[in-house]
Parts: sequence; C-alpha cells; structure tokens
Amino acid sequence: MLVSATDMINKAHEGHYAIGAFNINNMEWIKAILLGCEAKKAPVMLGVSEGAGKYMCGFDNVVGMVKHIHDNLGITVPVALHLDHGSYEGAKACIEAGFTSVMFDGSHYDFEENEAKSKEIIALAHSKGISVECEVGGIGGTEDGVTSAGELADPEECAKIAGLGVDFLAAGIGNIHGKYPADWAGLNFDRLAEIQKATNGKPLVLHGGSGIPREQVQKAITLGVSKVNVNTECQLVFADATRKYIEAGKDLEGKGYDPRKLLKPGTDAVQALVEDMVENFFGCAGKAE
Repeated sequence: MLVSATDMINKAHEGHYAIGAFNINNMEWIKAILLGCEAKKAPVMLGVSEGAGKYMCGFDNVVGMVKHIHDNLGITVPVALHLDHGSYEGAKACIEAGFTSVMFDGSHYDFEENEAKSKEIIALAHSKGISVECEVGGIGGTEDGVTSAGELADPEECAKIAGLGVDFLAAGIGNIHGKYPADWAGLNFDRLAEIQKATNGKPLVLHGGSGIPREQVQKAITLGVSKVNVNTECQLVFADATRKYIEAGKDLEGKGYDPRKLLKPGTDAVQALVEDMVENFFGCAGKAE
C-alpha cells in the first residue's frame, strides 16, 4: 500500500535520520529501489519529475506501474509516490492521478505568487490525505526546464510557507542538481540553522543529494534535513555498469542482448547503491520494522 510521506518524514525528523527520495525513470528503477529498501527495511519515497512522468506515458500509468510492481514484489515497507519539482498544474494532475505526495515548486515565481499557489495546493492535497512539499529559494542547476543559480532561501519566507501547513520544505542552501563543479562552495549550514529556527523545526528537504560529500549531508541531517533527493548518482552507477557489460562483450554472448540481461547489471547497481545509502548514509535502515 502506498502512503502519504508525512508520518515517515516526521519520524525521521524526530529520530535525526533522513528518508531517501530516489527518482524513478522506468520499471527497472522502480524494482531496484523498492527491493533495496525492502532488503534494508527502510521507508522510501519514489520521486517522479514531470519529465519522467511524461516519459513513462503519464501520471496515471506511473501510479499503476508502481502499485502493481509494489504488490507483485510483496513490499512491506512504507512507500510514498511523490511528484518532484511539480508545477502548479502538474501537482493538481498528480493529486488526481493517485500520487500520495506532491511537491509544488513555485520558487521561480515572485514570493507572493509562490505563497498563494502553495496555499492552494496544500489545501487541495490535505483534503485528500496527500503530503505536500514546497520550495523557497533556488536549487542550483536545471530541473525540468527550471534553471536556478542556487539562491539561498530567505528564512522569513520559509517561515511564511511553513505557516501554511506544508508538511516538509525544500529550501536552497547552496545545493544544486546534477554533478557538482570543482569550485562548489559547499552547503551553507548557517543558513540551514536559521531556516530551521525560523520554521519552528519544520522538516527540511535537501535536493541535489547526489555528489554532496557524505559528511556534509549527515551534518545537514543533524540540523533538520529529513528527506534527501537522489537521482544523478543512480543514473551514473546504472550507466557505468551497463557500459562495462557492453565493453566486456557480454551483449554478444548467447542472448546477452536480451533487454532483461542487458539492463540487469545497471539495475543491480542501482539497488546496491540504494541499500548502501539508506544504511550507511541516511540512517533509515531498519526504521520500517
């Protein structure tokens, strides 16, 4: 059964660990992440960008795929199906499609419009028992066409969005999407602490979790981050394992070209990464028991 993310996030915040929010891109990603978290008894959020939703032939199809794969595999850990960096219309569509959690990213609007749209999405989602994430400040890089230089979030603006009843809040603290450049300045922990204080301890979200030094992520968790998003790192290990399989000529041996065989090394690599992260990075292994 898919669930709202509110309970798992609140427990993570109280317990000073984080929930892994791993983006899914296809059936292999869904299986790998669910199996990895089931093996480690870790609650999990499956993130879906609007671009990935379109690639997987629509939000209704994503909900169906996740539900059927979840049931077929006999998954017992809490699983939230979450829209990642959703637009206003995208968030409403996912609420209608059966997602159990949505993110409305209004950070590219002026703050008054962000606040007004966030309030509407929160009310609509909560009326259906769906958890909501909103964003203040910019997460660096480009995600589904929204580009940001990585502006630091204003603590006062964070407090206003928190006051709307949002379940967890994404706030820019110098993090970016994609690979981190060599001259990246690192996370701004002073601003993170200010935001946590201003929001009276609202669970916070760290986007762009791939590539941040683990000690920085773990410090952020101690300061109130309760959800860490991961996508790029899964893509990189999948690509690396697939490349090695082909370069070794495995696709030319017998029926090694069969997609079920061709995609298996990458899928296994994603599952191994997920298991490592939830146990040794986020601290949420065993929290579903």
